[in-house]
Amino acid sequence: MTYTGDVQVGGPADVRELPDLTICKLAVGPYDNNAYLLRCTETGDGLLIDAAAEPDRLLALVADRPISAIVTTHQHGDHWQALEQVSKVTGAKVLAHPLDAPGLPVPADRLVDDGDRIAVGVVTVEVIHLRGHTPGSIALLYDAGGRDKHLFTGDSLFPGGVGNTWKDPARFEQLYTDVVERVFDRLPDETWVYPGHGKDTTLGAERPSLPEWKARGW
Repeated sequence: MTYTGDVQVGGPADVRELPDLTICKLAVGPYDNNAYLLRCTETGDGLLIDAAAEPDRLLALVADRPISAIVTTHQHGDHWQALEQVSKVTGAKVLAHPLDAPGLPVPADRLVDDGDRIAVGVVTVEVIHLRGHTPGSIALLYDAGGRDKHLFTGDSLFPGGVGNTWKDPARFEQLYTDVVERVFDRLPDETWVYPGHGKDTTLGAERPSLPEWKARGW
């Protein structure tokens, strides 16, 4: 089966097999959040992005294999409802940006900022700080080599626009600028985007709309 990223709450995970990493996408909770389990092919170590809701389903996804970390992309409650239970059962360390970590229900074991790297077995993902949706929102970039790149954006970038900034011009300008400078100006069109809710996209599909996003202000 070919990975599409189209998942439904209550339905199965969609799985993408890369040479060095497996990505599992699962939709959970009343707000249709996406949780992503990254697992190193060589070592079996795992990393969970956003323990958003439905801890039993997330723990079933993890199964009896280890995960060393849970990364929370930002402090909004719909992205961490299952964090306390999943971290307790798995023993995984909790990671978040220092500006958003105080909003989580459990203390962060490690604070991560722009440019930091997080190990998943023998591979790593890079932290990209995208300010605006919240002060400490982060994305995670997995570079599989060449133009094969995978970006987990939380609620900072979706198909059709950047994340919600609640009609605050300063916050929108900050988020738009960060997304352009730290994502679109740096990464190729083939980069696959895995957002915090809904369907996936690519930077190439979204790039032509950047002037429209800037003009509309959201």
